[in-house]
Amino acid sequence: MTHIKLTSVLLLLALALSIPSFGQSSANKGTNKGFAVLELFTSEGCSSCPPADDLMGKIQNEYKNKHVYVLSYHVDYWDNLGWKDIFSKADYTKRQYEYTKWLKKEPIYTPQLIINGKVDYIGSQETNVRGGIVKALSKPAEVNLDFSVQKGKDGLVVYYKVYGNSRSTRLVVALVQKSVKRKVKRGENEGKLLSHYQIVRNLIFQKIAIDEKGTLNVYFPKNFDSRNGEIIGFIQDSNTGAILGATRSGF
Repeated sequence: MTHIKLTSVLLLLALALSIPSFGQSSANKGTNKGFAVLELFTSEGCSSCPPADDLMGKIQNEYKNKHVYVLSYHVDYWDNLGWKDIFSKADYTKRQYEYTKWLKKEPIYTPQLIINGKVDYIGSQETNVRGGIVKALSKPAEVNLDFSVQKGKDGLVVYYKVYGNSRSTRLVVALVQKSVKRKVKRGENEGKLLSHYQIVRNLIFQKIAIDEKGTLNVYFPKNFDSRNGEIIGFIQDSNTGAILGATRSGF
């Protein structure tokens, strides 16, 4: 009788150990993956920006199934110089100014590309940018982030789970429109048909704690094509700007 009970206990223990929990599996998986978050600050009014935009499209296409996440922020400080960029927001200019504090580099400029919140490049300099991506991918993520997304008529509900974390971090969630072509009628790019990639249309910040899970509502802006979108999220240190982990989800 004692032998039967002992055997049953050992069998149950073996089964329990063979089935990893969601959190353990994701955390172990995440810490083994390098990643690169590319944040481009660009504008339709800037004549040196189209080559950087085109490079982001090329990189997005090459790395679309890898852990490379492209975000293009259209800043608003070009809007008074002959052409209003319909994708521009003061919030994106504010984010670029945040990086002057974190990177200790001034002044701001376009096209500026920042990788993992740690280093910046001129966004059109392909060799340097590609080198930065390779370097970023060689370092494992410090935090793992999981997403699931529920689509509604006016937006999305994002369910997130953070595995491992440090203090002073926040979750940054970007609603992205993957590609758009636009004819510019005035300004430095007058007469050009510009291609844009991975345009940030909505940006949300949420302070988070260690091993936190929760939900966020992300609303679609006017004229957003939800068939041509995705969600990119990442964990960022609010003190240093360093990005610690990232993920994406379609919808």
